[in-house]
Amino acid sequence: MRKLEDYVKSIPDFPKPGIIFRDVTSVLQDPEGLKLSIHELMKRLEGTEFDVVAGAEARGFLFGMPLAYNKSKGFVPIRKKGKLPRETISEEYDLEYGTETIEMHKDAIFPGQRVVLVDDLLATGGTAAAAIKMIERLGGKVVKVLFLMELAGLEGRKELEGYDVDSVIVYPGK
Repeated sequence: MRKLEDYVKSIPDFPKPGIIFRDVTSVLQDPEGLKLSIHELMKRLEGTEFDVVAGAEARGFLFGMPLAYNKSKGFVPIRKKGKLPRETISEEYDLEYGTETIEMHKDAIFPGQRVVLVDDLLATGGTAAAAIKMIERLGGKVVKVLFLMELAGLEGRKELEGYDVDSVIVYPGK
């Protein structure tokens, strides 16, 4: 039986020299890779009590939705600025070359709700930290932060210190 790592294609020198890009689309396009990815994420939710799953655009949707569905929970999309139709809250965070803003509906999380935050990749932790700030601003409690892959060399866990962070695959480098 193949491991999940076997489905991830590593692209050297993309988007710039010295970077190894971990391509999640190769996991998604293979039926067994997709099934295994959801299975491995579901395993990491065992024993976690939660009310709702939140996922960051766009790949957090791909992995968060099946988890919410399988656990009979709701799903909250966290989107890039200007994509949600109702009243939103927003959070800005730093990127390597500038800033980005994400938003969620103001009524997406209720006070006291226990939230699992899902995304495909933990790199620097900026997106997840911004999402956590919004969830907590609405009164939610983040009980787990779950990733398919993690680039440990970028030290994103430092940004998420104090939270239960788990990743299916941990790559030691950047």
